[in-house]
Amino acid sequence: MAHNVAQKLIASHLVAGEMIPGSEIGLHVDQTLTQDATGTLVMLELEALGLDRALTEVSVQYVDHNLLQADSKNAEDHDFLRSACLRFGLWFSKAGNGVSHPTHMQRFGIPGKTMVGSDSHTPAAGSLGMLAIGVGGTEVALAIAGEPLFLKMPEIWGVRLYGALPPWTSAKDVILEMLRRHGVDGGLNRIIEYHGPGLATLTAMDRHVIANMGAELGATTTVFPADEKVRTFLRSEHREGDFTELLADTDAAYDVREEIDLSAIEPLIALPGSPGNVVPVREVAGRSVGQVVIGSSANPGLRDFAIVAAITKGRQSRPGLSFDVNPSTRQILQDLTKMGATFDLISAGARLHQSGCLGCIGMGQAPASGSNSLRTMPRNFPGRSGTREDSVYLCSPETAAAAALTGTITDPRDLVELFDLEYPAIELPAVASVNLTMLEKPLPPEEASTVTLIKGENISSLPVFGPLADRIEAPVALVLGDDISTDEILPAGARALPYRSNIPKLAEFTFAQVDETYAARAAETRDTSGHIVVAGANYGQGSSREHAAITPRYLGLRAVVAISFARIHWQNLANFGVLALEFTNAADHDRIQQDDVLLLTGTREALVTGTAILVHNKTRDEAYPVRHSLSTRQIEMLLAGGLIPWLRERRARDAHEP
Repeated sequence: MAHNVAQKLIASHLVAGEMIPGSEIGLHVDQTLTQDATGTLVMLELEALGLDRALTEVSVQYVDHNLLQADSKNAEDHDFLRSACLRFGLWFSKAGNGVSHPTHMQRFGIPGKTMVGSDSHTPAAGSLGMLAIGVGGTEVALAIAGEPLFLKMPEIWGVRLYGALPPWTSAKDVILEMLRRHGVDGGLNRIIEYHGPGLATLTAMDRHVIANMGAELGATTTVFPADEKVRTFLRSEHREGDFTELLADTDAAYDVREEIDLSAIEPLIALPGSPGNVVPVREVAGRSVGQVVIGSSANPGLRDFAIVAAITKGRQSRPGLSFDVNPSTRQILQDLTKMGATFDLISAGARLHQSGCLGCIGMGQAPASGSNSLRTMPRNFPGRSGTREDSVYLCSPETAAAAALTGTITDPRDLVELFDLEYPAIELPAVASVNLTMLEKPLPPEEASTVTLIKGENISSLPVFGPLADRIEAPVALVLGDDISTDEILPAGARALPYRSNIPKLAEFTFAQVDETYAARAAETRDTSGHIVVAGANYGQGSSREHAAITPRYLGLRAVVAISFARIHWQNLANFGVLALEFTNAADHDRIQQDDVLLLTGTREALVTGTAILVHNKTRDEAYPVRHSLSTRQIEMLLAGGLIPWLRERRARDAHEP
C-alpha cells in the first residue's frame, strides 16, 4: 500500500492501535525537547516517577524562554534544570545558546525520528522529515521514562505546493496564507504534509517557518519530506551522516487535499488578537508602528535576519521606533556577524538582544500601550507581549523591515519606489559556524547517579490531586467565549513566568488576563465544592504549557464544559484529573451564567460504562446533555486523579503480578 510521509513515520513507530483517523494510537518516542518555561515541571515529574536515567535516544533541556534575571528565582530554576539533566542523563543547552527549535534542528534533528516536546512549536522539526509533536510536560516526562505517546490518529492533510515565491515574500507569508484560509482551528486533529514541485524552492529552514506555525492552525503536527534540501542543510551543519531520505510514495493518498500556488503569494499580516486574523499588508498599510521585533522560532533562520540587514543596510530606522533583533541561535549570530550583517543592523539602529525567545513569550520587549508592534513571531494573543492592552501584528521579515524604515505598516514591494531598493540577493555561507561550547553532554550513568538535585526556595513539589469525584456540585466560576488561549488562562511574561516551578504562587495569576477576581474567588471553594469553568469553541488554544491546567486544578477546578477543546490543553486537563466535557448542543453554552451551580452525579460510572452524562443546572432547573472523547486509557487515568498517580498505580500493580 502506498504511504505518504506522515503515514510512514507513524507506521515505523506504532506500538499500539491502528492507523484509523480518530482512533487512539501509541507511538515509540525517539527524542524529547523541553524548555525552561515548562521543563522545571518535567524534571519534578521525573523525580516523582522515580526515574533513574532517560530511556530515549536523545533528550535535550533548553534554556531559552526566561533569560531575564531580575532576581534569584530565574537563576535558581536554571541551576535546578542543569542538576536534573546531570542526574537523569539529558543534554543541557545553556542560557543564550538559542531558541530550542532551531537549535535542535541544527544539532539533533534526524529524518525519520519521532520527537515530543513540552512546547507547542515542537512540530518545527517536521521540516527535517521528523514526526515532532507538542504535548504537555507530563507526557514528555513519560516519554523520557520510556513510555509511548498516546494520541488520536489524525487525518493527513496534503498541501501541494507549486510555483516559486515572488520577490518581497518569504515562507512566513506561506503559513500566513494557510491561516488566512483556515483560521486557528483548521488543522485540528490533522497532520499537515507539504508536497509537490514547489518544495524545491524552499530550504529546510524555510520549511521550519511553515512547520512551526502549523501549531497556530491547531494541527497535531506538520511534516515535510526528507529530500535533497534536508541533505544540504545537514551537510552545512557537518551532519550529513544523519541524513536518511524519506519521501512519499508516488501514488500516496491524503485524507484532505489542497494546493497553493507560491507564485501567487503576496505579503500578508495577522492583525492584533489572533494569528488567524490575516489580511494582505496593502489593506492595512499606513498604520503607525512603534516597535518592530525580528526573531523567534517562527522566523529563526540566518536568511530571515540577513534579509532584514540587507533591506536596512545604509539606512536608518524611523525616529521614535524601537527596532529589536533577537538572534534565534548563537550560531546564527556568529554567521550573521561573519557576513557583516550584524554591523548593518546595528548601524541601522537595531537593538541586539540575547539569543532566545524573549519578547515572543513576553519576557522583555513589551510594547507601549496604544502603540502598534510588528513582530515576526508566531503568536499575538491579547497580552502575550507583556503589555495588557497590546496591539501586536505578525508578519514576515520583509514586511517588518519595511516598517522599520518607514514607521508605518508598509507593503515591502513599495520599497522599490520609496527607496529605489530592489529585492536584495543574499549569499549565505555553505557551511555553518557550528559551536558546541554551550551544550553540556549527559554524564555517564555511574556519575549521574551521585548527582543531587539543586532546589532553590522557589522550587515547590508537584501538587497531589485526588481521584475524580463521582458527584460534582460546584459553582461556575467563569463563562468564557471562543478561542480562549492558554496565555489567557495563565499568562507568561515577566510577572508570572519566574514562578513556573512554584505552583501555589503561580496560581495567583490564573485567568488574570480575563478576570482578576478569579483566583481569589476560586480559592474560597477550593477545599470544599471546587468550581467549574464553562467555555466556547477551541478552548485552550496556543501554548502546550501544562501550567494552564495545573493552576486552575490547584485552585479547585473540577470540570470544564466547552463547545470544543484545543488538542494539547484537552489532554493536559485529563493529565491532571480535570473532567473535560463538550456540549452536545452548542447553544446550551449561552444558557449558563457565572455563579450558576452545576451538578454531575454518577460521573465515574458513566465514564466507565459509556452511559449518557447530563449536567444539571440547579440554579435554573435545567439539564444539558454533554459528551466526552476520552479513550479507555484516559478514563482510567482520570479516575485515578491524573497521569502520574495512574502510572504509579499501574507500575505498582505490575510489580506485584507474577
